[in-house]
Amino acid sequence: MKNFLASSLITSLILGCSTSSPLPNQEQYSYYTGGKSAGDATSLYWYTEKSASPSSAADYVTAGDYGWYHSDYRWSQGKLREMIREGERIKNDALVNYRIHIRFNKDGEAIYQYYRLDGKILPIKPTELAHYMDEATSATDVAKAQDKKGFRLIQGFWDGAHFETCEGKSYDHLEFNQTLPAFVVNRLSDVENYVAFVGSRRSNSVVVEDLLLLSDDEHKCVERPSLLKEDSNP
Repeated sequence: MKNFLASSLITSLILGCSTSSPLPNQEQYSYYTGGKSAGDATSLYWYTEKSASPSSAADYVTAGDYGWYHSDYRWSQGKLREMIREGERIKNDALVNYRIHIRFNKDGEAIYQYYRLDGKILPIKPTELAHYMDEATSATDVAKAQDKKGFRLIQGFWDGAHFETCEGKSYDHLEFNQTLPAFVVNRLSDVENYVAFVGSRRSNSVVVEDLLLLSDDEHKCVERPSLLKEDSNP
């Protein structure tokens, strides 16, 4: 009987250890968000790592009267392999639609290029290709650097007394760690607004480090762009 109990105990310990051990080759994902303002352009970023390597990223960039765009980027084995961008840009003093789709090989060469502006197919200059690759890197670098400081992209609606995030969580206080123009302060105190900012969350408040977007409550929450298909590997 003692031998049976001892064997059962050993078996239980072995099973307990085996179930708590991590699975080999298990892929782990990390998610980052952020944003920045530079001149007339405001950027929102989303970034995903798989097993500590770049996996995907996306951005939403608005430049007021000069247009807007959103992009979706994909990496494989640490190399940018594909991107799609859609939006509007100025042409002859009017906003027109455009779309860019680029695929890269493992050496960083653009093996597929598609650029349509206002219904016309145009070539992509080498300097533009390099610029798009830099923008993909910027999305990852900014989001991860802000995450290290404890900040993230937060969106929601403020009515002067309560803040509700786009995920539906409510806070009673909205604090600012930056000096705001008087008209922004007045608007935040009187009118219900959509706001997007880089900041942090506390138990009953959110702290704004950098206000990115401010609009009326008709503005919709900006979702992470999803333009690439899973089966679009070059």
